Parts: sequence; structure tokens; C-alpha cells
Amino acid sequence: MQPRPTPVILREVGLRDGLQSISRVLPTAQKLEWLRDAHAAGQREIEVGSFVPARLLPQLADTADVVAYAKTLPGLVVSVLVPNLKGAQRALECGADSMLVPLSASPAHSLANLRKSPDDVVQEIAQICAARDASGSRCEIEVGVSTAFGCTIQGRVAHGDVVRLVTAVLDAGVDRVGLADTVGYADPAMVTELFGRTFAVAGRRLACAHFHDTRGLGIANVMAAWQAGIARFDACLAGIGGCPHAPGASGNVATEDLAYLFASMGAPTGVDIGRLLALRGKVAGWLDGEALHGTLWRAGLPKTMRADTAAASA
Repeated sequence: MQPRPTPVILREVGLRDGLQSISRVLPTAQKLEWLRDAHAAGQREIEVGSFVPARLLPQLADTADVVAYAKTLPGLVVSVLVPNLKGAQRALECGADSMLVPLSASPAHSLANLRKSPDDVVQEIAQICAARDASGSRCEIEVGVSTAFGCTIQGRVAHGDVVRLVTAVLDAGVDRVGLADTVGYADPAMVTELFGRTFAVAGRRLACAHFHDTRGLGIANVMAAWQAGIARFDACLAGIGGCPHAPGASGNVATEDLAYLFASMGAPTGVDIGRLLALRGKVAGWLDGEALHGTLWRAGLPKTMRADTAAASA
């Protein structure tokens, strides 16, 4: 088992993974306000959008404008998702600090989501790395291996297939990889085993875990990954988000719940929980009528953890 790392980084993905699953289009001005408040709450890595065709995801059509504003916030790592080489080129042009390239370990999910096989995606990832290197950009390239723990279309995904793909993209030149439970099939035992096997080939380049709370195991899986050695987690404010191929999914683990989890255990995240909850209330107003998730907002901080203590531990 890897040593338990501190501090913990919570990468906010609500502005991309969250909003892409909601049919309404949040105005750009509200996205920028979300960014300002998240930054003021101490969040320092935010996935602000995705470079996909506007006809497919009009919710993210303003990603270039959001990136431009995010770049003005001091100390913020500005991340975007890119599905292909064209999207990566736009990310480089906009000066994103980090790009996330999805790679499904399930061939069935990959064909449904990207219309390409996993091995075809690996070849395109190699082209993305070459384009980044040729441009002289310092943008980090991270591959998120989705459906790593199972797939609603295919069913079981062999751990050996995940490890093979991780090895392939590292050989292709990516900087980091992460494992994602896209459809909420993972349990802590599976997390411990797969992260352990992947650490054996990726070492510290295995740098992120992405969990959904579809069946109520999101927090438990985060704990298993943290104990396995992961120090960086994707999370969505208010637990929004989800995969279109996972009907009934309740969304990603809630950022505010993870901030509380780690603050309660004395692992710093840099996040002021009080400010984060205030932002959640604001976003809930903007998304009135949409399904939101998470638990901390209902109960609040316990008397054993004062708000100022939560902010100080951040």
C-alpha cells in the first residue's frame, strides 16, 4: 500500500462534467461568477469546459471565453476536456494549463461515446502529445481511463485491459493518468486492487481518481483510493454530472462532501467549506429544478468542527 498523501487536491469538474449533463445552458456570466467564488473558496484546479462541437454540447460552447477568464485568477490550474486532436489544438491555442483526454477501457463504451476503439484513441493520444511537444506548450496531458471498473453496455471490464491501456498512453507520452468509475460500478475492494495494479506500472504518474455516487459508494471509494496513495480527486459541486450511458446515475461525488471528509480527518485541501457551501447555494438557485446531490449541505458542519476550524484546516 502506498503512503497516505497530504495535502489533497480536489479538482472541480462541475463546470464541465456537471453542466454537460444538464439540458439548460448556464449563461457565461454565471460561469465566471462560479469560477470567482470557487477560487475565493480556495479551489486551485478547475475543469472549466470542453472543446467539443457546440451542436453536440451547447452547454459548453463558451469554453474558450471561460478559459480566458480563468487564466486571470492567480494560482489556478485551468483544465479542459478534449475528445480528440482538434479539441487538443484548441486547448493549446487558448493556453489551457492542462487537458484531460478520455479513454474508455470498455470497447463498447468507447464506440458509443467517441465512435472509436480504445486502441484507435491511444493512437490519437500519441498525435496529441506530438502536437503539444511541437508547439512548445507546457500544457500537461492527462488521460482519464473511463469505465475502468465496469460498463453499463459491456458489463465487466478486465483489470488487465485497464493496465494495458495505461501502459500504452504512458508510452505515448502523456504526463499523468487517472482511473474513473464512470457508471458507478466500483466498490472499495475493486478500487484497492485496481489502483494497486496500476501503481505498479504507472508509479506517481497515476495521479487522479474520479468516482460517481451512483450506488452510494462514492465516498467509500474515495477513501479506498486515498489509502492506496491517491492525493487528487475529481468532484462536482452539488454532486451534479453523470454519464449519458448510465441512466439513473446520481452524479459525481460532491465537492463539499469530500472537502468535509478530508477536513474531518485533518488532511488539508485548501478549501474553505463555508464559502464552498455558500457557492453551492448560489448554484442551486441558478439550477433551480435540477436534481442536486450531496449530504453536507443538509446537515451542515458538526459542532465538533466549527466553520472557522474547517477554513483553517484548509
